[in-house]
Amino acid sequence: MVVRMRSTRSHTNNRRSHHALDAVRVSKCQSCGALHKSHAMCMQCGSYNGRKVIDVAVAAAAKAKKKAAVAKA
Repeated sequence: MVVRMRSTRSHTNNRRSHHALDAVRVSKCQSCGALHKSHAMCMQCGSYNGRKVIDVAVAAAAKAKKKAAVAKA
């Protein structure tokens, strides 16, 4: 049997025209000058909008300590 209300190829492609991926928008960090995603914390220095949000060195040390504990167990 044939589908009665079949979508044509052109109609399907017109619908899918909005499925394309956009490029990631990046901004320059006010503190260190590194590139980061817009409206997101800088992963290099841990600041957002000129304020210090996270101490990156302490977070990295805690992550390394946790990884070592998991490897040991």
